[in-house]
Amino acid sequence: MRKPEPIDIRTALPEKPKGFLDQFRVFIRSRGLAYATEKTYLLWAKRFIKFSKYQSPKDFRLQDIDTFLNYLAQQRFCSPNTQATALNALILLYREFLGFDTCGLGFNYAKRKPRVPIVLSRAEAASVIKELSDVPKLVTQLMYGSGLRVSEALNLRVKDIDFANGGLFVMGAKGDKSRRTLLPLSLHQSLQSQIAFVEHTFEADLAIGKAGVYLPDALSLKWPNAQYELGWQYLFPSHVYSTDPRSGVERRHHISRDQVQRAIKRAV
Repeated sequence: MRKPEPIDIRTALPEKPKGFLDQFRVFIRSRGLAYATEKTYLLWAKRFIKFSKYQSPKDFRLQDIDTFLNYLAQQRFCSPNTQATALNALILLYREFLGFDTCGLGFNYAKRKPRVPIVLSRAEAASVIKELSDVPKLVTQLMYGSGLRVSEALNLRVKDIDFANGGLFVMGAKGDKSRRTLLPLSLHQSLQSQIAFVEHTFEADLAIGKAGVYLPDALSLKWPNAQYELGWQYLFPSHVYSTDPRSGVERRHHISRDQVQRAIKRAV
């Protein structure tokens, strides 16, 4: 039997981390940055250290930032956005974490080509959605009708849907900001059916001792029983179990972003 994949969530770090990257990770968390940002910045820090062949924190030199960013632009032909993300990660690493004065960097910016954004007409969007079915269709309808990113749609909980006032709550979105947005009336019936499915799935999990859901931050300590409430269950639960890396418990997470993106690609 295939072993469940671990849930991609923040895990606890040692109280006194010894590894350089673990120390940097603790610093990122102290700044209150989103988990997605934490993963991205750690990835660029690892790439930079490997590229520069550093063996110790004493090896860090400011001019190596220029060398690395020039390499990304000239040898790897990366986009301006990719180079900018790498720069942001390294500025945080050098200036905020290591205390370097980062003034005077002289790298060459990747050339930004003018791009005309592609915006689907209402008819084009409807034709794509028509080719979708089941959960990917409902997720896409929410993204289109409520202005959600795919990650925001997948992280919705049952409690976030407000039928009475025709709205939904997007909690802990990009930049760890939350907001309220509109809920199209045309989706009420589909969402009510989806919630009924979530309730049925939740009760089935409860019967075999695999109920419960991931709670962000310290909510699992503040409200230990919330994970067993219907309102906190994901609106789009996965059909397979995953392993919580914090506790080792098998539980149901939400469906993956790839699952939705592949369905949309096929529809297009």
